Amino acid sequence: MKRFLPAAAALAGFLAASVTLYHELWRLQYHFSPARTWTNDPNGLVWYKGEFHLFYQNNPFGDKWGHMSWGHAVSKDLLHWKELPVAIPEENGIMIFSGSAVVDANDASGLCQSTEPNDPSCLIAIYTGHTATLQTQNIAVSNDRGRTFTKYKGNPVLDLHMKDFRDPKVTWYAPAKKWVMAVSLPNEHKIRFYGSKNLLQWALLSEFGPAGATGGQWECPDLFEMSAAEKTDARKWVLIVNVNPGGVQGGSAVQYFVGKFDGTAFHNDNPAEQTLWADWGKDYYAAVTYYDSPPGDMSKYLIGWFSNWEYANDEPTAPQRGAMAIPRELMLRGTPAGIRLMQRPVSSLATLHGTELGMRDRDIASANQDIADKGFHGHQMEIIATFEPGSAKEFGLQVHKGATERTVVGVTSDGHLYVDRTKSGRSDFSPKFPGRQTAPLRLGKFVTLHILLDTSSVEVFAGDGERVISDRVFPAAASDGIEVFSNGGAAKVASLRMWKINSVWP
Repeated sequence: MKRFLPAAAALAGFLAASVTLYHELWRLQYHFSPARTWTNDPNGLVWYKGEFHLFYQNNPFGDKWGHMSWGHAVSKDLLHWKELPVAIPEENGIMIFSGSAVVDANDASGLCQSTEPNDPSCLIAIYTGHTATLQTQNIAVSNDRGRTFTKYKGNPVLDLHMKDFRDPKVTWYAPAKKWVMAVSLPNEHKIRFYGSKNLLQWALLSEFGPAGATGGQWECPDLFEMSAAEKTDARKWVLIVNVNPGGVQGGSAVQYFVGKFDGTAFHNDNPAEQTLWADWGKDYYAAVTYYDSPPGDMSKYLIGWFSNWEYANDEPTAPQRGAMAIPRELMLRGTPAGIRLMQRPVSSLATLHGTELGMRDRDIASANQDIADKGFHGHQMEIIATFEPGSAKEFGLQVHKGATERTVVGVTSDGHLYVDRTKSGRSDFSPKFPGRQTAPLRLGKFVTLHILLDTSSVEVFAGDGERVISDRVFPAAASDGIEVFSNGGAAKVASLRMWKINSVWP
């Protein structure tokens, strides 16, 4: 029997088929997303033999969550990604949940089978095996630069016989010459640390938590060491703990702790009741850092999932659903409140710059006139705007702006950064999508907003990267205007630089 589609569905199918892959409405143009299918958490972030590897939670069979496997993409610059076949597939009813990957440089596991002289290394993936009643930690080995993995015959390597025990993140602790695994007990709001000499046998070291935000499950931990400030030898450890729900704006979010790790236990520098948010937006989750970086590159890179579990399955994109936020470089800096995590977009973004517009010392009206006269508009932009607040109660930019649509990036005189997406475009897929996300912001004589726009997103970095807001938006194609604004008084544009951003897709 022939099956007839309703007219609206048939039209939607025709339009989707007529659009070039990677250039559909709302497809992010310089953020990673798979060609088709579903993605959520980034996994196994590792630099190895000339490539940044991005593994990620992937449903190879559809555009909603399910059949979790590890998808795979590689890049030289964290922007141009080549999607590869599924790296670790669901098998025998066991889904492949989140985890990490490390370089077993000296074949401590005994699983490497390198054929390269003077290089016994291989990649080891550490992941959670998931069934409806059990989560265990497992490993798999790749001897072909991550293209294929073989699951270890002795799996699981860690089994507490628990339904919720997941997301192992492994790092190398050089002073004791051992591997350290951070893994989550989600419902207990605890991170457990285990140690191993060979990645196969793991011994319990300690527990951390509860602390910080405990309104939802703890997931996707990450433990790493960083310089505490520029031009100093001081070092600190950062523990990232993702939480869902119970985030700062509701639903999913990323918190972090700063302190010391002595090879056995993590010691928080701040009171247990204090919460430090890595991102104050609605759409940033499961963020983890890269294991290793290119020779001579001391940067610590972070990637997060660009969505929120409150509506992730219903976002209006096709033929894929889910994406990664812009890769970020991390720093630790001293603030009046203590040492805090700072973030900035990956520096290679400058290689995508197209047409530029710049100006200095303008009032709001003349700045907008110059933007209009130069015909400067678009959905793919990098903007660095420095304002002199003056007497204004609010100031900032309206982006993705059309006749009735706009996303507002603003600062208030009482010290708050915000992104307002109540009129940003399509939002009918979830009542929890529209809203105004705010973050406290220390003000000075000048305030700088570093904004990234993509076809369906806004990312804002302020306060030298101490405050970040990441939001998805779904504007009409014609809503591509940009304007500066001030309300309740006069602000000035001290400087404004805008670049159009070229697509990374063919």
